[in-house]
Amino acid sequence: MIKVVIIGAGNVATHLYQSFSKSKQLDVVQVFNRNVERLHFVNNPTKRTSNLEDLVEADIYLLAIKDEAIGELASELKVKSGIVAHTSGSQSMDILSGYENFGVFYPLQTFSKNKPVNFSEIPLCLEANSEENLDLLKKVGAFITDKVFEVSSEQRKALHVSAVFVNNFSNHLFSLAADFCKKEELPFDILRPLIRETVNKLESLDPYSAQTGPALRNDQKTISDHLEMLDEDRKKIYTILTESIQKLHGKEL
Repeated sequence: MIKVVIIGAGNVATHLYQSFSKSKQLDVVQVFNRNVERLHFVNNPTKRTSNLEDLVEADIYLLAIKDEAIGELASELKVKSGIVAHTSGSQSMDILSGYENFGVFYPLQTFSKNKPVNFSEIPLCLEANSEENLDLLKKVGAFITDKVFEVSSEQRKALHVSAVFVNNFSNHLFSLAADFCKKEELPFDILRPLIRETVNKLESLDPYSAQTGPALRNDQKTISDHLEMLDEDRKKIYTILTESIQKLHGKEL
């Protein structure tokens, strides 16, 4: 079995632990967090630790922690063997170059602790400082998903920016819409089928072809009517997105 130590207690660490624990080929021998009480998701109390000095030997040490904490924690680890890999989408692999064996094990997904995910559908973006280390990370990845990709640090940064657009920014727009519905005493549930269909269309259409709406049609009256209903902050967002759609599809207007 491949022995893994997970460092962290956040959303990514929690889901990795749960996914790894289902594999007969992987053994999560330990999970570290400075606040051991946050490791309640680890079923075996003997595998929990809040002391870096107590880390056991493993084949892979996964740093599933905040981006800004990776460098500092990596400098405190005393790993003599095994691969040290982080799970960040934006941090370079070289932040771990102080180790002989290092890499990246980045699951491209949004995680919430209390929302189960099917890891077999999640893309894993991997990188390592040697072919041997990359092969081991690929082997571990293949135990939990069929979607394993070798991605460089620069490509991963581009993916992370793209992910912010499709996930974080779109979810923020959902939040603005929910707030607007509440203000107008409308249930947000009315919009859920539209949200689902917007995403489902992308199974058969590229985003460019799937675009609809008043901006694409250059329906100036509707756009003006919408702007009159919005406060100043939301007007800015509406205007920026409208202009962006029209610029991208300008040749069709």
